[in-house]
Amino acid sequence: MKIFNDVVLENKEYVDIILNGPYSLKLHSMGLVDEKNRVNFYDGKVRVVDTQGKELYKYEPREYADYIAERVEPWSYLKFPFLKKIGWKGFIDGQDSSVYQATPLSRLNAADGMATPIAQAEYERMFSTLGGKPVHATLAMHWARLVELIYAAERTLELAQDPEITGKELRAPLTNVPTEGVGTVEAQRGTLTHHYWTDKKGIVTKVNLIVGTTNNHAAISMSIKKAAQGLIRKGTEVSEGILNMIEMAFRAYDPCFSCATNHQPGEMPLVVNFRDPEGRIIRTLKRD
Repeated sequence: MKIFNDVVLENKEYVDIILNGPYSLKLHSMGLVDEKNRVNFYDGKVRVVDTQGKELYKYEPREYADYIAERVEPWSYLKFPFLKKIGWKGFIDGQDSSVYQATPLSRLNAADGMATPIAQAEYERMFSTLGGKPVHATLAMHWARLVELIYAAERTLELAQDPEITGKELRAPLTNVPTEGVGTVEAQRGTLTHHYWTDKKGIVTKVNLIVGTTNNHAAISMSIKKAAQGLIRKGTEVSEGILNMIEMAFRAYDPCFSCATNHQPGEMPLVVNFRDPEGRIIRTLKRD
């Protein structure tokens, strides 16, 4: 945190980029919380708050299909989850959008606090510094990651001192043959839901995964577009520096496209079309 304070928060230009640069989307926030609505990585319910911080939904992991739907677009191997009860409205932000984020910052937006004292103090300082909850600054995800790292360190110490860790009960015995199961945890890059169906032998017959990058896919696409539109104007020379700043919007999500991609044959055919300002294709590159 001291390094972050010295390098980032003491630099007015960095803070200005976070707060006033083209790196902001007003979207709903998702995260796993405990019974007191504090951030939790492994247990609890999924909570969704709107762009103003008001709770929209709070559900058990097994109920995810009642709240989350997945849209398919012909130009992507990844799906686009959205809030089912609102319905797909397109790639738009704002209160009426059904697009949400499930990032470290979203977890903090969706929660009422942290479960450990030092992390709680940093949680309060972050939101105070950035103008209150919820925060929609994309680059603030990095600050949220630091708050979560502090929580993880504190929680690790708590667990290391818990006598149950060295207890003799190592596993829970199965009382019957499982047929279906759903679990939700928080991965580093977002909420992660696994849904499995099995046969009588316990062999998996069907799987549905909504991983962190899939949850954030629509938001990632929107963030890249907004950054590009904010940084490139008529006459702008698109330099390496400009491209790096656009890439900042992408990397803030820590995306993992390999675990979010849906493509069975194991190939990756690719078509890239270059268009002029009127939308006419002027060049095409293909990989079969």
